[in-house]
Amino acid sequence: MHTIVAPDGSPAWLVTRHADVQAALGDPRFSLNKVHAKPGGYKGFELPPALDANLLNMDPPDHTRLRRLAGQAFTVRHTAGLRPELERAAEALADELAARERVDLVREFATPFAVGAISELLGVPPESRTDFRVWTNAVLGADATREGIRATVREMYTFFVGLLAAKRAAPGPDLLSALIAARDADDRLSEDELTSLSFLLLFAGYENSANLIAGALHAVVDDGGLREALLEDPAAVPVLVEEVARHMSPALLAIRRFPLEDLELGGVTIPAGDTVFLSIAAANRDPRRYDRPDRVQLDRPDPARHLSFGQGIHYCIGAPLARLEAEIAVRTVLTRFPKARRHAPVSWQPSVRVRGLSSLPVELAG
Repeated sequence: MHTIVAPDGSPAWLVTRHADVQAALGDPRFSLNKVHAKPGGYKGFELPPALDANLLNMDPPDHTRLRRLAGQAFTVRHTAGLRPELERAAEALADELAARERVDLVREFATPFAVGAISELLGVPPESRTDFRVWTNAVLGADATREGIRATVREMYTFFVGLLAAKRAAPGPDLLSALIAARDADDRLSEDELTSLSFLLLFAGYENSANLIAGALHAVVDDGGLREALLEDPAAVPVLVEEVARHMSPALLAIRRFPLEDLELGGVTIPAGDTVFLSIAAANRDPRRYDRPDRVQLDRPDPARHLSFGQGIHYCIGAPLARLEAEIAVRTVLTRFPKARRHAPVSWQPSVRVRGLSSLPVELAG
């Protein structure tokens, strides 16, 4: 447990031990709703109401209501049905790369694959898809400015208002159309909640998945022993995905939380309303919990027992889809480019919030 200074200069707590992070993730006394923050405390991004009424700022019962509306599209069963379509998309991207000698697997594979997957699920038409990662970098980057964040947020808001208007005019068999129907026909969520939920599902849906995919591909092309083991036993690919999710947590920190009352965590009393950050990255490499935590290994017991997707009622709604995307991406690259090797240094996103590659230069023929 550490006292730190939040990005805006306000005081906060940082929780790093696995046992403490796990306990806090499942403790309903830690609220995500910013109304419970002390005056002057860190509250996160200054989003307009139309983008702020999302699951990352809610507690039950509103959180339960909205999660239930979106959750059916992200169940393990529903996600499994997307496998053939995702496999075709991965193969199509591999086809585009096959004639090349050197490629960037982040820009030319991981990112477009993740963007395409969540866009298909939500119903974002191809002509409306763009390089959403530009928005992510502008908001989450270490050099992001208040003015730049506000300009990007205005751009995102305009995009989602236009997208929802287009889906209202021409609904389809997709998640956004279903959410619009829940808003317009059943009045089960407000207009701000509709816009905010759409924003969160797309924003988080591609960013975390793209980072997980890129991290898994990095492990494959950079570690000859891992690569050979996976080529010999393709059934171990899901284990690799879990290990990469633990070892290179796409989200370094869980969303900030606020105790509803004075409470003790890790032997320290945290006053009500204080800002608390839970370090997923530190917890996932806690040597008290994991043997040789800084290594990616395929024989780790219970590989899915990590905290990268959270825990409890705020467990990542898109976890099944992210896992499936990463598995398909690794299988595709291993099958199509078994000799792929990194040929130059990688680069990382300059962010204190996410852990993700911004480039992965690879020579496909090895």
